[in-house]
Amino acid sequence: MNRRWFLGAAALSFATGAAWWGRDWLPLRGLRNLCLAPALPDRLAEHPLVRDVLLGLDPAKLWDCHVHLLGTGDSDPAKVWVNPALDSVWHPSQFLQKRLYSNAACVDDSVGGDASFLERLASLTAPHSGMHLMLLAFDYNHGLDGRRRPELSTFFVANEYTRSVAARRANWEWICSVHPYRDDALEALEWAAANGARAVKWLPPAMGMDPASPRCDRFYQTLQRLKLPLLTHAGHELAAEGGGHQDYGDPRRLRRPLEHGVRVIVAHCASLGESADSGEGGGVSRGLRNFQAFLAMMREPAHEKLLFGDLSAVTQINRAPEALQTLLLAEDLHHRLLNGSDYPLTGIVPLFSLYQLQRLGLLEARTAQVIAEIQHHNPLLFDLVLKRNLLWKGHRFPRQVFETADFFLSNDHHG
Repeated sequence: MNRRWFLGAAALSFATGAAWWGRDWLPLRGLRNLCLAPALPDRLAEHPLVRDVLLGLDPAKLWDCHVHLLGTGDSDPAKVWVNPALDSVWHPSQFLQKRLYSNAACVDDSVGGDASFLERLASLTAPHSGMHLMLLAFDYNHGLDGRRRPELSTFFVANEYTRSVAARRANWEWICSVHPYRDDALEALEWAAANGARAVKWLPPAMGMDPASPRCDRFYQTLQRLKLPLLTHAGHELAAEGGGHQDYGDPRRLRRPLEHGVRVIVAHCASLGESADSGEGGGVSRGLRNFQAFLAMMREPAHEKLLFGDLSAVTQINRAPEALQTLLLAEDLHHRLLNGSDYPLTGIVPLFSLYQLQRLGLLEARTAQVIAEIQHHNPLLFDLVLKRNLLWKGHRFPRQVFETADFFLSNDHHG
């Protein structure tokens, strides 16, 4: 056998095998959001998948609990700030990240990034529809000394700005973000609660707070008194690099706020990565999947009324294989799952593999084709139609998963 032919055949075989192994990751639908008009063309608007997406649901109770309020910081860095590293080619992953997010949100820098983000977001939902978006503020990374650390922060969105934006539309709510190590943390919490915040947003691996630290106890006591839920990321973090404390994403660190009676919403159901776990005898460590740790905690009787999960990002290509089938079958947990989109990430086209969902048996091919088209028009509608049509062994996500308003309105501190 000719040696050159053999090496060529081997290389082709390897490439074919790699393509098959990574087939879900092939960008079959392209890399860019085409940013088409949010108003769907008639053939899509009148399709049963779209026409019937709200069938059996109360639109006024559809509160998307995970919508990022982003921008470029061009209007006022005190309101929105983005780390300069995201505009530096010397930080290629962050440079690419910003462009993916900007394209996902259809940001037009020529008219101002902050204004363009809001204009596009406003066009995706009609105020009269009753559907609400819950906009997330995002605090800086802070050190143990309580000082903000911009150099370790990916971006910042001020509470005051988020509140003012939410006030512009009847169907926008807001979620504050307060780092517990701040000297003024309790004061900031009080202000946020008095000004309509529905919850508190944390991203521990990026922001640098340890949910299991005793430093957070007074913060948790205040949360419990104010009846503010804690919406906190758990699992491995990829979207915001921050301080690099991946261990802070271990869902078991959330036992501390639960012990203080805080209602905790675990973003993404901790559906990525693993955390160290003590093995039998001698403290040997092994990996424990964060998603499995989350499920185990959800099924502890003491957490029945305190621990919840949000469905943001669970349909993404890197999360779906582990999370979706299990969550669809977990009927005992459905009443404690809250839908969120993770917008604008729902607009990043290659982050979702509809082929993968078909291969996993969760989505029909003809359904996938329609949903794929919707993404380029309206990523929020894309998220809703996709999740409403997931099916595994006869199981779907039920009505209460999407009707999240009751959760945020219960024990309402707004008076």
